[in-house]
Amino acid sequence: MILSGQEVLGQSSDVFRVEYLNIPENDSGIKTQRYKLSFNLPIKLNEKKDYLITGLEYNKFDLDYSQNLPFDKSELIRFHIADLNLGLITKWNENWNFVTIVTPRLASNFIHGTKKDDFFFNATAAFWKEKPNAEKPFRIVLGLSYNSTTGLPVPLPLVSYYRRFHRKWSYTLGIPKSIFKHHISKKHTLEMALLLDGYFINVQNDIILPDNQLGSKISLTALVGAVGYQYNITKNMALYGMVGRSFEQEGKLRNDKRGDVFLLNNEANLYIRTGFKIGIF
Repeated sequence: MILSGQEVLGQSSDVFRVEYLNIPENDSGIKTQRYKLSFNLPIKLNEKKDYLITGLEYNKFDLDYSQNLPFDKSELIRFHIADLNLGLITKWNENWNFVTIVTPRLASNFIHGTKKDDFFFNATAAFWKEKPNAEKPFRIVLGLSYNSTTGLPVPLPLVSYYRRFHRKWSYTLGIPKSIFKHHISKKHTLEMALLLDGYFINVQNDIILPDNQLGSKISLTALVGAVGYQYNITKNMALYGMVGRSFEQEGKLRNDKRGDVFLLNNEANLYIRTGFKIGIF
């Protein structure tokens, strides 16, 4: 899915992140690697602590197929997603901030430059409240998120709740990620996570299938359970790694109306992710 606006608001507070994901080859004979680079810059606008959010995110996907497929897969090897985040955080009242983010996206194999079908649009609006200095710090985000890659023509609820209920324990409940953390020390953190991951990308040259249907989009949806470790270099800078397994995983070719036309992968698989990040909190 890569729901950038939703992630910036509800699940991620990164200023900078570089990340590598490996989903090894499974019984379906498909291996996926993802390389991610993201940068978000909040710019203070006034003494009310209103902020302009500007950001970029780039993902490159490399797919490898060890099994023969009943069509030419040469244009299903490498894909790219580029997002532009533009938003505003404004002080709603003493306790709540109001956040709006729009995210134009290009997602394609870019065989012939850029085409109209490579363009997607996401938008998020939410209220954001946090008490980082409370005895039991918490953060809550409530809003709506529209993502054109989901195939649903309506905004979907956005809910994320973080609480550090003990000096060594905290949790985040939300979508696309829920986390339970054990803060061993200021430098070391262990976590268990349940998360959604995936992509929805345009295929510029339609793939002609044996039944004469056309594959115009490629998608992957995975529900993953994982354990992770984070080394905190400073309060806001960290190295991290995560190893898990998908409970459900479906890779598909879809037609222009987003209907399923060919199942590429429905086998559970390992999930390995590692990276470096700099956050706001």
